Amino acid sequence: MALDRKIAYINLSTGQTEIKPIPLELRKKFIGGRGLDAYLLYNHTPQGCDPLSPENPLIISGGLLTATCASATARAHFMAKSPLTGLLGSANMGGFFAPELAWAGFHHLVITGKAEKPVYLWIHNGEIEIRDAAGLWGKTSADTQWAIREELGDEEIKSAVIGPAGENLVRYACVMTGIKNAAGRTGMGCVMGSKNLKAVAVRGTMDIKISYPLEALEFNKKFIEQITSAKVNKTQGALGTPFIWGATNCWGGIRTRNFQYNQMENADDIEPEAIDEIANKTIGPHHMAGCFGCQVHCRTQYRIPSGPYAGKYDEGPEYTSLGAFGAEPDCKSAETLLTANYLVNQYGVDNLEIGSIISWAMELYELGIIGSKETDGLDLSFGNEKALLEMIHRICTRKGWLGNVLADGGVPAAASIGKNSFDYLIQVKGMNNLHSDERATPALALGIATASRGSDHLRSRPAIDLYHLPVDVLRKIYSSPIAYSGPLSSEQTEYVGKAWEVFWQENCYMAVDCLGICKYHTVFLGATLPNFEDWPKAIYYNTGLEFTPEDIWAVADRCNNIERLFNLREGLTRNDLSKGDTLNHRYFDEPLRRGAPDVIGLSIDRDKFNGMVDEFYGHHGWDQNGLPTAETLKRLGLDQEPTHLL
Repeated sequence: MALDRKIAYINLSTGQTEIKPIPLELRKKFIGGRGLDAYLLYNHTPQGCDPLSPENPLIISGGLLTATCASATARAHFMAKSPLTGLLGSANMGGFFAPELAWAGFHHLVITGKAEKPVYLWIHNGEIEIRDAAGLWGKTSADTQWAIREELGDEEIKSAVIGPAGENLVRYACVMTGIKNAAGRTGMGCVMGSKNLKAVAVRGTMDIKISYPLEALEFNKKFIEQITSAKVNKTQGALGTPFIWGATNCWGGIRTRNFQYNQMENADDIEPEAIDEIANKTIGPHHMAGCFGCQVHCRTQYRIPSGPYAGKYDEGPEYTSLGAFGAEPDCKSAETLLTANYLVNQYGVDNLEIGSIISWAMELYELGIIGSKETDGLDLSFGNEKALLEMIHRICTRKGWLGNVLADGGVPAAASIGKNSFDYLIQVKGMNNLHSDERATPALALGIATASRGSDHLRSRPAIDLYHLPVDVLRKIYSSPIAYSGPLSSEQTEYVGKAWEVFWQENCYMAVDCLGICKYHTVFLGATLPNFEDWPKAIYYNTGLEFTPEDIWAVADRCNNIERLFNLREGLTRNDLSKGDTLNHRYFDEPLRRGAPDVIGLSIDRDKFNGMVDEFYGHHGWDQNGLPTAETLKRLGLDQEPTHLL
């Protein structure tokens, strides 16, 4: 059964491994996945340790429902102290790796130490082996996976790997599985590289007993109907996640030329319909792919249509790629977009971070803060598509002064560049924002400012705020499972009630990350999709564990607070511009210049924003400095942490 899956402790320095059961007590407190990972990180990471040191544990997991009869439970989670931010490192990816890990007997891996030479882990049916990876070092993420399959003689092996960016310790290198599934944020691939760990390969054929299989299958039919009938998922199944970019760009919510504008004009070549047309021509009408157990199939398959990489196969691009390689650097060519998407997948680097940092450098170049000396003669003007692709190569290989500097991330790069370069860096807690522009949406602005791993759209984003839903509909969503009688507003530009929405979504997203469910299958973009009221039956039928909606809410609240404790211990303070819950000054000082009439001229009001932060802290049970109170820690059972129970 799912509760039989183990945790393994692997020390790469000594070669020793230890396998343990996961106590039921901790399942009830943290469930699994990201929540239990946060507990392990807080308990096993020495305070103040260097993220690239052997002492920094890399934690890999699947959720409690992974590989069961519950749909869309393919998410794998990676956690460590971040080499990019120095705070919480956390990344999540889909694909087929997490289910395979569960079938191999494990839900959690805790990897410490550093191998003397490149290695990879081979995990199969309860066994763990550390194998030589000298022949894999230097290979791309895709080639690495095929080489492991060939070496071990099994095409069904699923691997989580790093590419050259992770080997070169680019601080926002990611972990890859499949062609494009990426645990992209906060530099977990860099942590693997620092340990000389090229890959984790898994293959499992161990049964997972379902507690009530007939009931689980029957209940899952309701999930599938909810998921596939939602208009948002029908659209995603046709156009993929780029449809979100197209819709958002229409009204003016896409940052362009770093942060100068909020809408990309004349972008027909990279609109989702244009990408879909290329996929149709190069792959065929059935070009949409999906992750394990998913009915949406939101991932486009394509071949690059022209240019030096013509014919290369890839998957995506995602919503984030259109911003990172389109709007932010102001590049309008589909060929460039698809090529950049291919390159970051091969190198194994976070598309959001690298696109944002190159666009930041382009603005610095435009302003004269850096020049041809720093770029080694490269014309880094906005819209220079060759320069965009060249900088991807330079950063991932640490080539040249600027490539090497940008590979360390925005905050260190700003310190190296100097002048007033930091003022133009759109980041929170040291992590660059994705391409969205939240100056017209206070709820979304609060979400990125307070997200636990840095500027983030997958930690607490109330995206349904953009739908102008009636207040009574909002109240139905946001008053379950915990009653809320405070104000709510249907207007995306309002401030009232938004702190509760962000708090609610933060707990919602934590819950799905504990269970291993994709966020597209909950109240992220679809107001009618499954949430707290639906998950108890899915848990019970599949695992036999009994939770109420209120129990799951409490678990999520507890897990968010232990992430907060970790960040506070590592130096987070409320108003710190590089390690706090605040925004770049441009959100407050520079009004929007493009978009719909109700958007133009808007910016975030400082006083109202600070009021939202106060309110958000209050919902969490934190004081005005963002510290959990003694009463909050006792209520959540965190007052004795770290407890070292696992």
